[in-house]
Amino acid sequence: MPLVAGVDSSTQSCKVVVRDLETGAIVRTGRAAHPDGTEVDPEAWWVALVAAVADAGGLSDVASIAVAGQQHGMVVLDHDGRVIRPALLWNDTRSAPAAAALIAEIGADVFAARTGSVPVASFTLTKLRWLHDAEPQNAARVAAIALPHDWLTWRLRGYGPAGESPLGPVLDALTTDRSDASGTSYFDAVTGEYDRALLDAAFGNSGVGVAAVLPAVLEPGARAGTVAASPEFPDVADGTVWVGAGAGDNAGAALGLGAAAGDVVVSIGTSGTVFAVTDTPTHDPSGAVAGFADATGRFLPLVATLNAARILDSVAGLLGVTHDELGALALEAQPGSAGLVLQPYFEGERTPNLPDATATLFGMTLASTTRPNLARAAVEGMLSALADGLAAVADQGVVARRVLLIGGAAQNPAVQQIAAQVFDVPVDVPLPGEYVAAGAARQAGWALTGELPAWSTEIAASLPAARVPAIAEQYGAHRHA
Repeated sequence: MPLVAGVDSSTQSCKVVVRDLETGAIVRTGRAAHPDGTEVDPEAWWVALVAAVADAGGLSDVASIAVAGQQHGMVVLDHDGRVIRPALLWNDTRSAPAAAALIAEIGADVFAARTGSVPVASFTLTKLRWLHDAEPQNAARVAAIALPHDWLTWRLRGYGPAGESPLGPVLDALTTDRSDASGTSYFDAVTGEYDRALLDAAFGNSGVGVAAVLPAVLEPGARAGTVAASPEFPDVADGTVWVGAGAGDNAGAALGLGAAAGDVVVSIGTSGTVFAVTDTPTHDPSGAVAGFADATGRFLPLVATLNAARILDSVAGLLGVTHDELGALALEAQPGSAGLVLQPYFEGERTPNLPDATATLFGMTLASTTRPNLARAAVEGMLSALADGLAAVADQGVVARRVLLIGGAAQNPAVQQIAAQVFDVPVDVPLPGEYVAAGAARQAGWALTGELPAWSTEIAASLPAARVPAIAEQYGAHRHA
């Protein structure tokens, strides 16, 4: 059977997974690192993608490829297809004042009604307003606006800066998909149309947002084109490897997991996310739930937190232990950590929208301030923040029947056991895997054959709901401190 490749171009790295189309079995993988920082020259993503493909054995026997990428990042191009300035990533919060200004000008309820979400600093629209305010000379040069996966898909197909790419700077060849476009704050996933008025508002109604080229929004199983023969891919002939539409990273993960109605995915990575696949759109004017689209034509209501696994990193470092040792310490303590509560906003927070917040430890007494209680408070605080996200998604009409717990921290037995005590539904922990890349590979198969491959997800651990109300009550008492 043919082989298909999925790409996960994340904040930290580029991962490539090559799979057998029929069985979904992993044939080979590749990886390359991305630079640190909250702004990155997109050329570094391209270099990493080329390196990761080579590390995965190349594309000579691959029939189709698709790219899933970190959402929201701002990639602005001039008329020659050159990147005007380093891309601002989703976790760059310098545009928080711009988000507040746009909401004040347009209204949270208007944003929710027209785009499904209320913008925060992560969203592309706010970064464009920041560009207009902070770098007006660069804002005036904007000829096209893309997201990370859009730009990488464009480059795969042979387009790029004048004189540096096989097919040159054809801006009208840019493509995207509805899942990634739904995180911009200038796209309506219900109608499938860009909202040019909102986009131009980001540029001070100067006309830049009206004139800028935006990527064509492809259907989930569509083909964007083919990989171009180039020095970067010497084993590829023109027209031999199809390129799928691609997706945002969270939609890619949902597709890779095979998430269905009733499943809520809780992902514990550098950031935390809580999302579900639904048939109906959500419009939350509070801004807690982002009304994104998924990668199949449905919707993906999502709550994101800036702080997740880094909470455990910080406390493990403070205690001088490994992650495994932190988990073992946490399980020595009783649920509720003897009243010790960690509100874990170490790097500000996106949900709730508190970009300047810091972490706080409550309930310190001579009895409660022990190593096991601190370890457990870290795990409980991280999961309680994510449980708030689950509650917000449920308030939008989503019925949760199961939590799918993923991410590196999800493999820690303490995190699994405490998750069952924090969430009020059963918790399944899939085997560790590159689920964003897996979703992109499924989409590549869809583009190749016209049918979405049906690959199974193997579950490593299943825990029945064992909610301990005291954990939520303690955390809730300090929620607005």
